[in-house]
Amino acid sequence: MVALVIVGMALSAWHPHDRTTWFLETVWVFVGLPAIVLTWRRFPLTGLLCCLLAAHALVLAVGGHYTYAQVPVGDWVRDTFGLSRNPYDRFGHLMQGFVPAVLVREVLTRTSPLRGSRWLAPLTVCACLAFSALFELFEWAAAVIGGHSADAFLATQGDVWDTQWDMFCALIGAMLSVLLLSRVHDRQLTRLGVIDSVDPYRAVSPTVAVRTSTADTR
Repeated sequence: MVALVIVGMALSAWHPHDRTTWFLETVWVFVGLPAIVLTWRRFPLTGLLCCLLAAHALVLAVGGHYTYAQVPVGDWVRDTFGLSRNPYDRFGHLMQGFVPAVLVREVLTRTSPLRGSRWLAPLTVCACLAFSALFELFEWAAAVIGGHSADAFLATQGDVWDTQWDMFCALIGAMLSVLLLSRVHDRQLTRLGVIDSVDPYRAVSPTVAVRTSTADTR
């Protein structure tokens, strides 16, 4: 996976449409990949999460190389289906919710009391939506600093509601990820030794909890 991402990033960096835009779009890979490699022995990730992170890195690499508004496959989809804009930006923000949802879910399951809690799913979605909003603020700061030179990074394509659409796509992606991948993710976490039960959502009755607490006290 690491080799695949490195090759993809190298190809992406070869004569990109705009060097600054390329860096702003792919900086997450430069931060995330070393962090995963350096913490792997202490905090190995599930195979599902690794595959999703690699796929997301390649999506960022393609968007950074062409800019999201000019990705060729997006132009083909726009012309084929008669759309008003290149939809690759929407796909990128869908991935911005879909992939981080598994990352957030894994971190919360392994490091917080939310393991097996009914609050895990909604808080995972909320965290992804918060990150999407933070990213939009990052784009706003880039626009203020860079002026018209940041237009390629923003990729609004003339849509005044682009910010809201981006966050909505991230929200939909996060919800789909939680609905479609939670069971698979739990099985992989079980094999990793993080979850003891095959059914992490089984609620513990208050009576059992009280008895356990009393026994521990004695």
